Amino acid sequence: MRARALCLVLLAAFLPPCASTDSIGVGGSISGNETLVSPGGVFALGFFSPDATDAGRRYLGIWYYNLPEPKPTVVWVANRQTPLLGSPGILRLSADGRLAILDNHNATVWSSAPPTRNLTAGAAARLLDNGNFVLSAADGTNSGDQSVIAWQSYDYPTDTLLPGMKLGVDIKAGITRNITSWTDPTDPSPGAYTFKLVLGGLPQFFLIRDGVTKVYTSGPFNGEILTGVPYLKSSDFTFKVVSNPDETYYSYSIGASSLRSRFIVDGAAGQVLRVVWINGASSWSNFWYYPTDPCDNYAKCGAFGYCDTAQTSQCNCLPGFRPRSPEQWNLHDGTGGCVRTTNLSCGGSTAGSGGDGFWVVDRMKLPEATNATVYAGMTLEQCRQVCLSNCSCRAYAAANVSGGVNRGCVIWAVDLLDMRQYTTVVQDVYVRLAQSEIDALNAAAAAAANGPSKRAVAAAVGIVAGVLLLAAAGCCCVWRKRRKRQGDTESSSAPAGGRDDVLPFRARKRAALEEDWRSADKDVDLPLFGLDVILTATDNFALSNKIGEGGFGPVYMGKLEDGQEVAVKRLSRRSMQGAVEFKNEVRLIAKLQHRNLVRLLGCCIDEDERMLLYEYMHNQSLDTFIFDEGKRRLLRWQKRFDIILGIARGLQYLHEDSRFRIIHRDLKASNVLLDRNMVPKISDFGIARMFGGDQTTEHTKKVIGTYGYMSPEYAMDGVFSLKSDVYSFGVMVLEIITGKRNRGFYEVELDLNLLRYAWMLWKESRSVDLLDEVMDGSFNYSEVLRCIQVALLCVEVQPRNRPLMSSVVMMLASENATVPEPNEPGVNIGKNTSDTESSQGLTATANNVTITAIDAR
Repeated sequence: MRARALCLVLLAAFLPPCASTDSIGVGGSISGNETLVSPGGVFALGFFSPDATDAGRRYLGIWYYNLPEPKPTVVWVANRQTPLLGSPGILRLSADGRLAILDNHNATVWSSAPPTRNLTAGAAARLLDNGNFVLSAADGTNSGDQSVIAWQSYDYPTDTLLPGMKLGVDIKAGITRNITSWTDPTDPSPGAYTFKLVLGGLPQFFLIRDGVTKVYTSGPFNGEILTGVPYLKSSDFTFKVVSNPDETYYSYSIGASSLRSRFIVDGAAGQVLRVVWINGASSWSNFWYYPTDPCDNYAKCGAFGYCDTAQTSQCNCLPGFRPRSPEQWNLHDGTGGCVRTTNLSCGGSTAGSGGDGFWVVDRMKLPEATNATVYAGMTLEQCRQVCLSNCSCRAYAAANVSGGVNRGCVIWAVDLLDMRQYTTVVQDVYVRLAQSEIDALNAAAAAAANGPSKRAVAAAVGIVAGVLLLAAAGCCCVWRKRRKRQGDTESSSAPAGGRDDVLPFRARKRAALEEDWRSADKDVDLPLFGLDVILTATDNFALSNKIGEGGFGPVYMGKLEDGQEVAVKRLSRRSMQGAVEFKNEVRLIAKLQHRNLVRLLGCCIDEDERMLLYEYMHNQSLDTFIFDEGKRRLLRWQKRFDIILGIARGLQYLHEDSRFRIIHRDLKASNVLLDRNMVPKISDFGIARMFGGDQTTEHTKKVIGTYGYMSPEYAMDGVFSLKSDVYSFGVMVLEIITGKRNRGFYEVELDLNLLRYAWMLWKESRSVDLLDEVMDGSFNYSEVLRCIQVALLCVEVQPRNRPLMSSVVMMLASENATVPEPNEPGVNIGKNTSDTESSQGLTATANNVTITAIDAR
C-alpha cells in the first residue's frame, strides 16, 4: 500500500489528470493540468514537470497514457529549449493556424511552424493514437491523411522515434528529422547525442556527439539492409529506408498492435536503442542497442582496416594492406589504419599482366559511403572499368542488391573507413589492389585449398613437437635426472607410499628435484611440492580426507604447514587418461590467472607419482548444489545469476583474453567449483586444447567429454571450437535456472529433454515457467528471461550462430544489451548416460567417445 501511494504521489507531481478530449479547435486551449487524450487512450498531451523537485520548469509534451508506470514516459516535447518558468502554461490554437504556448503574462514561449496550407475557421489540432499531434481539417474524417495535414509533431521529433515516424530529410518540404537525447533525465533540452541521416552517396545514419564527433553509424543502406546491422531482423518489427529526389528517410512499423515500442537516443549511455514494454514486468526492456561492442565504434581500425570481435586484437588490415604504424597496432590501437603493401600502377589489367585489379571481400560492413559516388544506371562491369580509369578509385560495389539482383553501383574515391567483419555474407565489395598482390593472394588461397606443402608440414610438426617436448620436460626430465644421480641401489629403495620411509629420501632430494623442474621448463613458474609435504598435509592420504574421485584419480583435502587448505589431485596408477591430462593441465592452467578459474598452486612428481595442488573449494562443485533438493534452496536467484555471470567471464578469459586461446571441451556443472563465498571457478583442464591466434576449429577422431553438454558437431563429427564451449555453457545456464539435469530431465507427456522443453516454452512465451520452483517468486523477471534467451542462443544448432563469450557477458551483464531472437537448439544424439557414469571407447557414429566422470575435488 505504501508503494502504491508513493506511485500516486509521483503521478500527481508529474501531471494530475483532468481533461479527456482529444482535440482543440481554433481559439481553443488547454492549460494547467488539463490534457488531451487520444481516442483509444494510448497517448496524452499536456504540461508536465520532469523534475519533481523543480516543478517551476514546465513543458508541453506527449506521453504514454495507459501504462502502469511510476512516472510517465515522455515521447515528444514542444518547448524543450524554452521551458515555462513559474507558470502553469496555456496551449492555444490561434486563428492564423499556429499552435502557441503562452505564459501567465500572455507572452509566447513557443509556437509551431506556419501551417503548410490555409486552414478554415473549423481547423483543429488532434492527438492520434499513434502519438502524432496533427493540425488539420476540423471535421476529423481525414485527420490522419497526410494530404490534409498542415502541421504535425511527427515532423519535429525530440529524442524518440515512434512507429510510423520518419528519420531523415524531406528535401521538398525543407524538413530535417533527427532525434537528439535529453541533456539528462530531468532536463529535456537537447543533449550531446544526435542520431541523424547524413546525405550523400548511399543512405547512412550516424550517431554524433556534440555535433561533430561520429560515434557510430548504421552502415550504408544497400536496398535490402543497413549493412552495419545485418542481423537486425524480427517478425515483430519491420523497417524501410526510402530514398528518392524528394526525400530520404528511415521508418519502422510494429506487427502487433498491442506491442509498445520506441526508438530513442540515450544521452547517458551514448547509444541508440529500441525498447519494448513488457506487460508482465510492467517496465521497459531493451530490445537492442548500438554501439553494441568495440567494433561498432566509428572507424575503430582506421583507413583500410576492419574490426573483427572474433580476433583478440580486433583490428585487421584488408588483404593487400599492412598497419601504418606496427608499434601502435601492437598496442591494440588501430586508429592509424593501414597502407598498401604494393602501390597501385593506376592502370587496367588482365590475368597474368601488370596493372591493377580487384580483390573481393564479402563479409564486411560497407565502408562509409557519404562521400562515395552512386551511378544508378551502371552494371558492375561498367563500374569496374570506371574505377580502373580513375586513379583515385579505391573500391566499388553494387548500389542496390534487393531481391538478390545488383542494380547500379557505388564507387569510393576516398579511404575506406568503418568496416567490420561478420560471420555472415553481407555484400561483395571489390577492393582495388596491384595485380601482383592479387596474384599472391590467389596463390596463397590455392595453397591453402590444396593443403600445406611437405616442408610446411615438416616445419609445423617440428614446432608442435618442440612445444610438446618443452611442456613435457618439466615432468620427464625430473625423473630421468634423478634416476641418473641416485643409481640402481637408491632406485630400488624408493618408497612404496608409507610416510616414514619417504621422509628421509625426500629430505635429500627435494632441492635437486625443484632445481630440475625449474631448469627443465622455465616457462612454467610452478612450485614443486615434496611428497613428504603432501603426505603430511593429507595425513598420508587418509580416507577421511578423500573428497572425490574421477577419471584422473582420487582427490584429497589437505592443509599445508602455513595453514593453507588445498585440494590434491592424485594421478591413479590405473588411470588410462591421467599421464597425458597431467601434462596438459600443467602446461595450460599454470599460465591462467582469473577470478573465475581454479588456481593451480603447484605439483608433485615422485617416481610414478603425479599430483596437482589446487586452491581448496569449500563448497565443492556446482552440481552438488543445483541438483540437490535441499542445497539448491540456498541458491536464490541473485546468487544463481552471479554464478552464471562468473562462469561466463571465466570462459571469456579462456577464449579471448588469456595469453593462449583455450578450449575447455568438458565444461559442465561438476567442473565448476564454488569457493567459500560461492564464487564459481572453472576447473579440470585435462582434455582442454590450445588454439593458435588464427585457429578457429579442430577435428578429432576421439571425442572425449560428457553427453548432455557436448555440442552436436563435436559429439557426431568430432569438430570442436570456441563455440563448443559456448554450447556447453548454454546447457549449464538452463540447468542452473531450472535445477534439473539436461540428460535427466524429460517432460513426460511430450518426451522432451531440457533444451527442447526450454525451446517449446520460449516459443509459447512461457519461459518463466522454467524457473526452479524453489525460487518462490523472489527473482528479477527480465533478468531471468534474458538468461534463458542467451542460453538458447548458446545452444543453437549451427556453431556460427552461437555468440562469442564476450557477447554473452555483455548480454548478461547489461540491461541495455541487444539480445537476438534464438533459433531451435541443437541436441546431440547418444546413449542416455549421466555424467556420473564413465566408460572408455564408447562409440557413437564413427567416433570413439569417452564419457568423463564427475571430476574429483
